[in-house]
Amino acid sequence: MAFTPFFDAHRWRAIIAAMPDTTADTVADTTPKPESSTRNDADGEILRVVSVSLGSSSRDHLAHAELLGRSFSIERRGTDGDIAKACQTIRELDGKVAAIGLGGIDLYVVVGKKRYVLPDAARMAKMAKTTPVVDGSGLKDTLERETIKRLQANRVLDFAGTKVLLVSAVDRFGMAQQLVESGADVTFGDLQFLLGVPLGIRKLSALKRLGSVVLPIATRLPYKMLYPTGEKQKEIRCTPSYQRFYDNADIIAGDFLLIRRFLPDRIDGKTILTNTVTSADVELLRARGAKMLITTTPEFEGRSFGTNVMEGVFAALGAKTSIEYSKLLEQLGWQPRIVNF
Repeated sequence: MAFTPFFDAHRWRAIIAAMPDTTADTVADTTPKPESSTRNDADGEILRVVSVSLGSSSRDHLAHAELLGRSFSIERRGTDGDIAKACQTIRELDGKVAAIGLGGIDLYVVVGKKRYVLPDAARMAKMAKTTPVVDGSGLKDTLERETIKRLQANRVLDFAGTKVLLVSAVDRFGMAQQLVESGADVTFGDLQFLLGVPLGIRKLSALKRLGSVVLPIATRLPYKMLYPTGEKQKEIRCTPSYQRFYDNADIIAGDFLLIRRFLPDRIDGKTILTNTVTSADVELLRARGAKMLITTTPEFEGRSFGTNVMEGVFAALGAKTSIEYSKLLEQLGWQPRIVNF
């Protein structure tokens, strides 16, 4: 549950307007990231990629896939919000799988080029000493930018002038930048959807200024105060302040659990641009009137896994950089998954 705002909306407006722009894109990234070594199974063996998630275990899934001539076992294990259990699971998997993904949590959030580490995620990542641990951030920046470009180029969506709600930009800053570059009329919902402050942010410059003040504090809070974990992921509770954000947008973009958590009873004609969905999530969107669902990650046996899982696949193949990710995406012939309701 989002924590009670410590300022009212009027004061937040004044604070944002008065902030100096101290987070320009030229700010160096001085935040350390957990290091891990790369480990691949021998050719011909199944490469196991496991996402260890703080989310509900009811969303667990196991799939098998043939990718780039290799056999993969792709699994998602939820720990119901229990960080200690997640750490234990990662310790147990270390050295036994090709890659581990962190699900339901990011290693860091980003504004501009400044990164802010989430201590709970760093603690989880450090449990692995041999197997590479990824959170999807590297692939997310590559994949989600490319998704928007392809949707625009293929005339699936015309972002120019279209009203888009990005429920949280700090966990997918690449998507935020690409939406703005595409000409979309974007509202960044970070204050409302993460902090419960009923204000939308309309400019990247304002998001950067806000991030320089709020994120050093917010990232020190227990993660469950910012994002639904465990059984909280099953709750849907829309209030009038959230309803306003959905009503004012044609496209709802970003993390699906944040979108779902405050989903109105009716979203007639809306397009959802997101990442991880189950078959039940697809039916939920259909029942509530969504026009289209687009996921940036491909479908495996009835669901799309998160970017942390796909980055885990690439890590298992030895990829480490955005350039290598782009090459692998090209080799896979990747396309966004599109569902028309």
